[in-house]
Amino acid sequence: MQKIIEINGSNLTIEDVVAVARYGAKVKLDEKQKDKILESRKYVEDALFNKVPIYGINTGFGKFENVPISEEELELLQKNLIYSDACGVGKAFDTEVVRAMMLLRANAISKGFSGVMIETIECLLNMLNAGVHPIVRSKGSVGSSGDLCPLAHMVLPMIGEGEAEYKGEILSGKEAMKRAGVSTITLKAKEGLALINGTQAMMGNAVLAVYDAENLLKQADIVAALTVDAFDERIHLIRPHKGQIDSAENLRNLLKDSKRTTRQGEKRMQDAYSLRCTPQVHGASRLAFDYVKQTVKTEINSVTDNPLIFPGENGACISGGNFHGQPIAIAMDTLGILVSEIANISERRIEKLVNPALSHGLPAFLVKNGGINDGFMIPQYVAAALVSENKVLAHPASVDSIPTSANQEDHVSMGTIGARKARTIVDHAQHVVSIELLCAAQAADFWDSKNLGVGTKEAYRTLREKVDFMENDVIFYPLMDKSFEIVKNAILLANVEKIIGLLK
Repeated sequence: MQKIIEINGSNLTIEDVVAVARYGAKVKLDEKQKDKILESRKYVEDALFNKVPIYGINTGFGKFENVPISEEELELLQKNLIYSDACGVGKAFDTEVVRAMMLLRANAISKGFSGVMIETIECLLNMLNAGVHPIVRSKGSVGSSGDLCPLAHMVLPMIGEGEAEYKGEILSGKEAMKRAGVSTITLKAKEGLALINGTQAMMGNAVLAVYDAENLLKQADIVAALTVDAFDERIHLIRPHKGQIDSAENLRNLLKDSKRTTRQGEKRMQDAYSLRCTPQVHGASRLAFDYVKQTVKTEINSVTDNPLIFPGENGACISGGNFHGQPIAIAMDTLGILVSEIANISERRIEKLVNPALSHGLPAFLVKNGGINDGFMIPQYVAAALVSENKVLAHPASVDSIPTSANQEDHVSMGTIGARKARTIVDHAQHVVSIELLCAAQAADFWDSKNLGVGTKEAYRTLREKVDFMENDVIFYPLMDKSFEIVKNAILLANVEKIIGLLK
């Protein structure tokens, strides 16, 4: 039976988001949250009844904050907000990103500080469960005052507008909702603002990137172990960074019982940095990743819209700045940098394997009959191209800011740009590590794969289930695609952990 994810604004995990976004898990609202949501909504309605001026509820937005809105125009105000903000450009976000956005926004407003109707949250959840996916253009958010532009595209089908994908077909939002049997809604006072004033576009990208990056960090150790030999624990204990110690321990466990390991000086006094500094480089990325993951975990269950409703005896509606994406912006820039380094050192190990001047006896480009065969020459070019592109993408977005709304919103995060870039960098790094996996397995056959360690032997076997030893040149990209799928879907990690236990 498929797991049902219950949301209450407090307990959603990275794994839950991936289950819904990528694997189609169903979602429902925690019944215990309904009283909090209703109490928050009542505060809004009481304020309107008492004609209390509140930003974005009965006033205009941004620079129009001092323009009063009549009672008759409150619903039009919210609809116009969605219309005007749905002005994104560029390629649409992948479906899994859109599903993550929808879930994360529903989770945030279900916490009970946003003043929305229960029906509005349930509309989002019904769309998720029925497979109605708004077409959300990926570019146009500056990552502050919320991800206004992409979230407005997400809201359009909820009100019978825009476009949505349903069962593989792109339809008008109204038609998609009709075919799926999901009722559209009319946005009440505060609701349009509550739906779009948040960090969920950057977070949809961020959560998926963090999930994939965590798997990649472990698989980078696996693939590196297939390329290199052993690592003495004493080295790492006297420079006790946790990431370095964990990576070195993973490598030792993977290489247990390897017959290829030698003592220092037995063959060479020192190996190149790309080999002997693997735990230090991987470990540094792991340390940075711990910060990134914790930031994203915190943001998943945070309230990020504005103004915020605090009902109760001393109730208040407070305009603050939780919509500002800076925490995620800096985290995503960090993720891009740390994953770029995983790809950088992987590409250097690829070069060590294919270059006859560096590979200590392996045939040039890991192929017999070189000359008539090019072997693994050009896959290294591909890896080099990807790591070079990553260097451009890793430039931080968060250090930039352009004022918006006539300088009312005078510092913005660019976090959505950072999150999009980070997700692309993770994809590139997965490709580079999967190319190293191909090269390392080919090298293992020249060295005799029977001499591999316990974990590296399973890594070799996992690849060889899909990709044979390359005797002569073949059309290469299908082999690369198969290796990529093994890494992308963490099949390599799952198989190796079955043999040696969970990696750190």
